[in-house]
Amino acid sequence: MKNWPNNRWLSEVIAGLIGYLTTVYIVVVNSAILSDAGISPEDAMIATILASTVGCILVGIWARVPIIIIPGMGVNALFAYSIVLQYDFTYEQGLGVVVVASLIFLITAITPLGDQFKKAIPDALKHGITIGLGLFLVLIGLENGGLIVSGDYSIISLGDFSSPYVVVSLLSLLVGVILFVKNVPANFLITMVIGTLIAYGFGVLDTDQTTITAESIANFMVLPTFDHIFGLTFWIAVLPLSIVLIFESMGLLHGQLDMLNRHQAFHKANKSSALAATFSGFFGTSPTIPAAETAAVIAAKARTGLTSVVIGILFLGTFFLIPYISLIPANAISPILIIVGVLMMQNIKHIKVDDLTEAFPTFLIMFMIPFTYSIADGMAFGFIAYPIVKIVAGRKDEVTPLLIIISSLFLLEFLIKGFV
Repeated sequence: MKNWPNNRWLSEVIAGLIGYLTTVYIVVVNSAILSDAGISPEDAMIATILASTVGCILVGIWARVPIIIIPGMGVNALFAYSIVLQYDFTYEQGLGVVVVASLIFLITAITPLGDQFKKAIPDALKHGITIGLGLFLVLIGLENGGLIVSGDYSIISLGDFSSPYVVVSLLSLLVGVILFVKNVPANFLITMVIGTLIAYGFGVLDTDQTTITAESIANFMVLPTFDHIFGLTFWIAVLPLSIVLIFESMGLLHGQLDMLNRHQAFHKANKSSALAATFSGFFGTSPTIPAAETAAVIAAKARTGLTSVVIGILFLGTFFLIPYISLIPANAISPILIIVGVLMMQNIKHIKVDDLTEAFPTFLIMFMIPFTYSIADGMAFGFIAYPIVKIVAGRKDEVTPLLIIISSLFLLEFLIKGFV
């Protein structure tokens, strides 16, 4: 690095700035989701900043690749709505699930277990999980924006489109889609800023600012608890989170390192991702994952870990922006959830619709996640159905013993819910 030309340093720093501006939206969006699980928005912002800072710096120094590590969209919904709310855990108990699931992820990253998991879980189920998470995020975004509401004669109905709040949501969504399809840099950040200005113009913006002092940061402590670790429900909650973390990280890293032509860095990068996810539980947030926005950083000619370190440092500086970030309303955040959800749904192109033994379990996962409002239950439907339809079709050789074990655990979860 000592012999680097000045333009190489400059390229890495500029790419780091682009990466930060592209992903700083996560501080607002993640805190909005986490606050639904029982933590204050202020603490959620602190936790998100700390986890993003450490994750980026860790992968930059250890793996030496320009990967962005931030709390994952979809994973945060799994944590908040399925693990904490569905299982009636306290926020701290939910963090205990995060730590254990991340440790399982770490074990698979440092042992051959990772490859065994990769072979055991069919691609159909992996795609179903991603699509289902995308549909769930779209549902949450539509609800937060007031575009759909609980109906009297149906599960959901359209919101009041004459309401200024809903009008702001629609205009913000339009702005977000236009900026995204135009591939405008930092489009999510700009969407939230414009959405906030629109909300102000329509008189629906709460102008009370959140102020976080150095003392409040120093005293911040939301630690995981493990008093429920011997309960069966704890391990049932750990199962889907572990699966999502393992395969989402693997998939994202493979694609990102392929863009860099740095496949030899996969093991270190995957270990960094797993360790960062474990730290997330102690920082007080849902697990971090390699961000899809890393592609923008690589496109900006980032090639080394210096870019990730720059992003981490910039995330740390976000503490000074919290009074302004706290002004962003939910209906300026909802377009981000909807757009990210739609992007995750692109995996639908990989479904083998001509093979019902593959398509049926996939469709079960993708539809049952939003319909049950539970990511864990949606996954369970698909994982239980897959070995059944394969065996009935006379294709039991396509079902691995590890998949049978995982499916049995999901079935056990349903039986416990039915009799307890």
